[in-house]
Order: sequence, then structure tokens, then C-alpha cells
Amino acid sequence: MPLSIGFIGAGQMARALAQGVCAAKLLEPDHIWAADVSADACAAFRTAVPGSHTASTNAMVLQHCGLVFLAVKPQHLASAAQELRQATLVAASPSPLSDTLFVSIAAGVPLRMLTNWLGTQRVVRVMPNTPCLVGAGASAYCLGSGVAPEDEGHVVSLLESVGTVVSVPESLMDAVTGLSGSGPAYVFLIIEALADAGVLSGLPRSTSLQLAAQTVLGSARMVLETRVHPAELRDRVTSPGGTTANGLQALEEHQVRAALLKAVQKATQRSQELGQAFESSDG
Repeated sequence: MPLSIGFIGAGQMARALAQGVCAAKLLEPDHIWAADVSADACAAFRTAVPGSHTASTNAMVLQHCGLVFLAVKPQHLASAAQELRQATLVAASPSPLSDTLFVSIAAGVPLRMLTNWLGTQRVVRVMPNTPCLVGAGASAYCLGSGVAPEDEGHVVSLLESVGTVVSVPESLMDAVTGLSGSGPAYVFLIIEALADAGVLSGLPRSTSLQLAAQTVLGSARMVLETRVHPAELRDRVTSPGGTTANGLQALEEHQVRAALLKAVQKATQRSQELGQAFESSDG
């Protein structure tokens, strides 16, 4: 693991990653740095990760850290990356900054643009999702051509500290965005609908919401821990002519399966469009 890691951008995802790293004992807090244009964000980072450091400039983070997460909004990434590149160019030669590994968590920005902006092939592109905030994230990554196996191992360890992680070709990152990147919103909608249905059937709202959320959590754990296909798990709890069979019939009649398929497809298409817009704006 690099001696220190840094974050350009100190928002919620950066704080979640830093907390996960510390909780997993991968690094001590005093080896973690962050920079953000917002003083409030820096203060929140120090509160979330006591003992960590915040810097007044991105270049200061770069000076202290061998691995740097680019955690700014996609529309701000070009200027931040170019500032980091300039800091590298003006550093004394030979410069340890040239060995920095950059990890971008900005949606829709392809590796080609990241390497152009930063002037290095040592770049990893990651698509995390918001459950990283509670240590249950689902992240996917792809590698720039200058990333060594040891670098990949460091990135995987860091991402595993806040959930699960998979490697995919960059061509599939838009599909990842449509599924796991946007997926928590779909699941939140499902939980809300289940809870509302419970209230409609007479349950107190707090009880209904607790049961709905735990049902989703428990069902997901069964899929992950048993490794049994969800269709088989569904059949195990569906008795002929029973309550579950009738409920499933209603879901099929209202095309819930088709709606979820369409949601992932539409989100994937939108991610592709955003990536193309970045490419076009870059000339």
C-alpha cells in the first residue's frame, strides 16, 4: 500500500472511502490527505476521519501521496487534472510525482481523456455507488495501460474496504453505471413502494418500512451467500396457489420485470451520451 493516499475533492464518497481504509487498517488517518475548494467539505472530512490532513491546494496533496483519488464532479475534473499535471511539470526532476497512481471516480469520463489531462497512463477509472457510505458498495474498475499489477492490487484493497469490487473492460463501464451506479435509486423506489403497500394493508409506517428494507437486505444476502440463482430462490418460496404466487402474478401483469430492464437500459444509454459529450467537448 502507498505510504499515503489523497483525495482531490472531499465530498461524501471521498469521506466514505477514507473511513473504509481506516476501518480496514490499511492506513492510519495521518497518512490520508484531502483538498477541496469548500472549507466546509474539508472540515467535514477531518471530522469524518479524525487525524487526517486537509490541504489548501491540490498540488499539496500530490506532494504527499503516492495514490490520489480524483473525487470531484465530472464537470470539474478537467481543470483539477490539468492543475495536477502542471504541478508535476514544475516539480524538480527527477520527480516522484511522475510515479503517482490516479484513481478517478468521476462518472462518464473515459480513460483516454484522463490520461490526456493528467499526462500519464497510470490511471484507474472506477464506478462506485452510494452504499459505499455504509460499507456495502458495489464498484467496478478498468485500468490504464500504465497500471502495474501491484497498483491494481492496491486499488482493489481500497475499494474492498467499502464493499465489493469487480474488474470490467472500459467498454462495459456505461452498463455498470446503468446497473450498480444508478441501481440504488431503483432499489430505494422498490423499498418505498413495498412500505407504502404495507401501510395500505394496515401496518404502521415505521414497521412497514423496517420490514420492507430488511426484506430487500435479507434477499440480497441470500443471493450473494448461497450463490443460488434468484429464480430458484423465488421458486422455493412460491407455493402453488399461495400468497406469493398471487403477488408475483400481479408483478408480471404490471410488467415490473420489463420496467427494471428498461431502467438499466435507459441509464446505460444516458451514461453513453454523457461520455460522448465529454469526448466532443475535448475536441
